[in-house]
Amino acid sequence: MDVSQYLGIFIDETRGHLQELNEQILILEKEPENEDTINEIFRAAHSLKGMAGTMGYKRMQRLTHDMENVFSEIRNGKMKASPNLIDLLFRGLDALESYLDIIINTQDEGTEDNQDIIDGLQKVMEEGLGTNTPEAAQPKAPAAVPSEELKGRHLVLAEHELAAALKAKDEGENVFEITVFVQPSCILKAARAFLVFKALEEAGDIIKSVPEVQDIEDEKFDFDFSMVLLTRKSEDEIRTAVMNVSEIKDVVIAPANISSKVGAQVPQQAAEVQENPASAAPSDNENQAVPAQPENNAPAQNMGGAAAAAQAVAAPAAAKQTAAKTASKAAVNRSVRVDIEKLDDLMNLVSELIIAKNGLVSVNGDGEKSMHDNGFNEQIEYLERVTTNLHQSVMKVRMVPIESVVNRFPRMIRDLSKKLGKKMDLYMTGEDTELDRTVIDEIGDPLMHLLRNAADHGLETNEERVRLGKQEVGSIFLDAYQEGNNVVIEVRDDGAGINVEKVKQKAITKGTITEEQAEMMSDKEIIDLLFRPSFSTAEVISDVSGRGVGLDVVKTKIEALGGSIEIRTTLGEGSNFIIRLPLTLAIIQTLMVEVGNEKYAIPLGSIETIEDIALDDVKYVQNKEVINLRSSVIPLIRLDKILDVEPTGEELVSLTVVIVKKGDKLAGLVVDNLIGQLEIVIKSIGKYINNSKLISGATILGDGEIALILDVNVLV
Repeated sequence: MDVSQYLGIFIDETRGHLQELNEQILILEKEPENEDTINEIFRAAHSLKGMAGTMGYKRMQRLTHDMENVFSEIRNGKMKASPNLIDLLFRGLDALESYLDIIINTQDEGTEDNQDIIDGLQKVMEEGLGTNTPEAAQPKAPAAVPSEELKGRHLVLAEHELAAALKAKDEGENVFEITVFVQPSCILKAARAFLVFKALEEAGDIIKSVPEVQDIEDEKFDFDFSMVLLTRKSEDEIRTAVMNVSEIKDVVIAPANISSKVGAQVPQQAAEVQENPASAAPSDNENQAVPAQPENNAPAQNMGGAAAAAQAVAAPAAAKQTAAKTASKAAVNRSVRVDIEKLDDLMNLVSELIIAKNGLVSVNGDGEKSMHDNGFNEQIEYLERVTTNLHQSVMKVRMVPIESVVNRFPRMIRDLSKKLGKKMDLYMTGEDTELDRTVIDEIGDPLMHLLRNAADHGLETNEERVRLGKQEVGSIFLDAYQEGNNVVIEVRDDGAGINVEKVKQKAITKGTITEEQAEMMSDKEIIDLLFRPSFSTAEVISDVSGRGVGLDVVKTKIEALGGSIEIRTTLGEGSNFIIRLPLTLAIIQTLMVEVGNEKYAIPLGSIETIEDIALDDVKYVQNKEVINLRSSVIPLIRLDKILDVEPTGEELVSLTVVIVKKGDKLAGLVVDNLIGQLEIVIKSIGKYINNSKLISGATILGDGEIALILDVNVLV
């Protein structure tokens, strides 16, 4: 059976289960008696095992099976979560993540069997249970289903189905009626049904299914379904196969009484069964398996090994549920996975709509007549309201909590603590702060590097901290919060801080700066040297991180996202890396300016103020133009020279200066004319033009003219 079409679903769900296991085992390490955590771990491991088995990833299934056995015994109170076991479980999770990475790249799980982890888990379990036979490996009989649930419902075989069943019985095979009960909390009932069918297909032949195959694909069944199975397997083997599927509440198996079952209809009501004695259940078998009622009276097709049931994994929920069931499941079904490319297409449509609005605004500004056309103005206002609301709605769809990135860091800090021999804790706030999905996908690696940097070089050793009078356990903080149109992420520690003098001497030794330059530089400017490529103050380069090694990559990545990063540090007290990121990368508010005969856009979030500066107020410091604005010395940047734009040639008595900021730094951009504020759509220039880093993109104005967007982070 080809299940490759379900690979995307498998990858997404596996990632979720692995993250859940990481988080819950971290809790288990600190709270070994936490029953809720133990149950959550068992549920996630059980689901992961079933999914891996369904996709045919046997190595992944085997490892997860052994981990599930351990969780089962912990849940039953027969063994405790020892430090050795926790380490083994984390090794197992790392191995499962390696399997997943290989699957993503090759659709195959590779050849590594991780037998050492499996042997370690079995040894720990044998020691914990005091036996060489893990009890968790033994199948457990499910609780009996109350007979009231089974009354008044009955399977009826068509003639060809009855003939197949009689032939199998004559050849010594078992003919079982099986009813499977799915947990009421299950979201993808059809997917679980498919897993059951696949498991039973390997054990024998399914000759009948109630509801029919199509109804199961469309989830047109309650929380149970039935089938008739021809098999040489025993009842216990069949039960074990079914219960190995996640989110299955129970299964009832009974030998089918096929000698008197004739007819081609599935009865719809209990009364119909009573009116047909020939098809009634035998009186000595009250717990005989019973199906859910089908949606129609058509005879079920021969399953032929249930191959058609494969489509059930992706089947939409189409069944009409009762009001009570809809209410109880509403909270579960409120979220949906959306392909990012579809969102990008939607964003492009919004972009075009905004461009159209700008075009109407442009037309409205031409001529006196249009200015007094009230109907036209009303249409402009209406279009503006629509585009604004649509923009906000799309932005909300694209926004993802930063939790999806940071929730893997507690495990990383736990591992670093053991590897470095330092005691440390990670404290996180603002995990619900939302960022654009595009930013979320790119910010994980920079944050990971900064955290590793803090753990390795930020925090002192345990002994050093005690000697300095600090708490032996170091603290690392990851805080996220919204600030205007930006999201701010801070990575800080209470460690040694950055030795500015050491950075200065290293920079002079490497030839990065001269001694004369060093004397003129502020502490902040010296600390910013850490962002230079391959600049490091570490005496020994470790495999964990290096202060400076990689920080240039962090800075490049963040600035590519339209953000900025700065460092604040106090020697002996710790360091703080502050990242500022835009909420979205697609549509921004800008100030449109003219330089020469060309138009440029400056992001509004980077603008501090706009000043009219007299030429006499322009001074020179080290042959560079500066202005003194409210006791701050601000360097001037002549955009016409940087952008190689022909000057207008007009004689000026004053300069129009746009004061922009990047962290604590300010700079004045000299422009020829201010056009006004405009909401613009960012369009990528593409790879075909070797554009300067000064330009972050382009936009189309209302009159069809193209304006370039200036990257303030590079200019300042």
